[in-house]
Amino acid sequence: MTFRKDGELVLDALEGFAAGAQRRDGPVLEQPPLAQLSQDLDLVGLIRDGGLQGARLKRFLGEYLAASTKLGHPRYMAHQVAAPIPHSALAALIDGFTNNAMAIYEMGPAAAAVEAAVVAWMREKVGWAPTKGAGGGVLTHGGSLANLTALLAARARIAPRAWEEGSPADLVLVCSPASHYSIARAAGIMGLGQRAVRHAPADELGRMDHAKLSAFLTGLRDEGRTPLAVVALAGSTALGLYDPLREIAMVCRDHGVWLHVDGAHGASALVSVRLRGLLDGIELAQSVVWDAHKMLGSSTLCAAVLVADAQALDHAFSEEASYLFHDKDQPGFDSIHWTVECTKAALGLKVFFSVACEGEGAIASTIERQTDLAQAAAALLRDKPGIEVAALPQSNIVCFRLEGPDELQLELRRRLTRDGAFYISTAEALGKRWLRLALMSPATRIDDVDALVGELYRLRDEL
Repeated sequence: MTFRKDGELVLDALEGFAAGAQRRDGPVLEQPPLAQLSQDLDLVGLIRDGGLQGARLKRFLGEYLAASTKLGHPRYMAHQVAAPIPHSALAALIDGFTNNAMAIYEMGPAAAAVEAAVVAWMREKVGWAPTKGAGGGVLTHGGSLANLTALLAARARIAPRAWEEGSPADLVLVCSPASHYSIARAAGIMGLGQRAVRHAPADELGRMDHAKLSAFLTGLRDEGRTPLAVVALAGSTALGLYDPLREIAMVCRDHGVWLHVDGAHGASALVSVRLRGLLDGIELAQSVVWDAHKMLGSSTLCAAVLVADAQALDHAFSEEASYLFHDKDQPGFDSIHWTVECTKAALGLKVFFSVACEGEGAIASTIERQTDLAQAAAALLRDKPGIEVAALPQSNIVCFRLEGPDELQLELRRRLTRDGAFYISTAEALGKRWLRLALMSPATRIDDVDALVGELYRLRDEL
């Protein structure tokens, strides 16, 4: 009974938190000093003495949620993290309670079945033929792990003995200058080194220039280098722009190079009939990364690494663990062979609940609405005096700046964050520092963007 009563307290508190955010109650974020927050939450006392139940739990939830950033607030525009569909959070509760570490099938048969179905659905959206049974992809705790996993599969194809002998010294990764830092991080983890990351030619907006890519790859081979993979972007982190995937895929095919598409943010447009053309040619890639905790509305973390060849992930890892890997009855599959992780949460359940609650049509409508909002915001910003917009949005991301140096953009953002009424981020792109809106909350309206501009003007005038 204690669990049920405390569970009701938690649900009531969370419903109030979400409703308050959508009503615009209070600031988007508050950042009390860490020591003060720890004291307010009585963390030391609770760890020592216990008692986090009933009235004490209710008080704790009040303090905790008051210091939590409100992702569902209309003026949350900072980072590419969803205000999760509530049912996805219920999935996290089910996962936490059952605690089935499902990388081994016998530890979580139901979770494994759900993950297989989610992976199959994502592969279908990419445009790949269905696989027999499981295979062709795996869910990981975040896009960084997913990118690393895909690039390990690419390395296994071109250097099959790298697991035992290390990465050959001639391997290089080819990517856009706008690539996410996890690509360079993967190069470091794989033993390639940061110098092995080579930036392909890009156009004036930072998108990979397919017309110059062939000569670039030829030049690398003339240097004695072997391209491990070309990494194209389906939604760049800073500007949210898409590389021309079909044209890049044609070049990669001609050169026999693995094409990896980092669609962590932008691959969700595949769910929309209207927007999926932004990813034209993605089905020609050898691997794709797709984060569900962004535009699919799943709670964090859940990212898919998908491969065109269902067996490609079989060679990404090689390990021995006698307590796990041995002959046994196998009515399902073990995904542990395809991922860095041994103990893995039921990630597919979060995605399944977020999509299955109202269907993929509702997800598509939200993605289209946020993209339309970004384009309307860019038009509004362009009409404001002293504001420059980086590019016409292709997703829900808008970058702009007030007239002045990069230091001004950072100071404006610092003051906004301190006050907490608006929450935005910044990014470097095209040689400049931009104020950046990631329009994630379905509650955000164009008048919220207009109000933000008014606040930025006020802060600038103070400076």
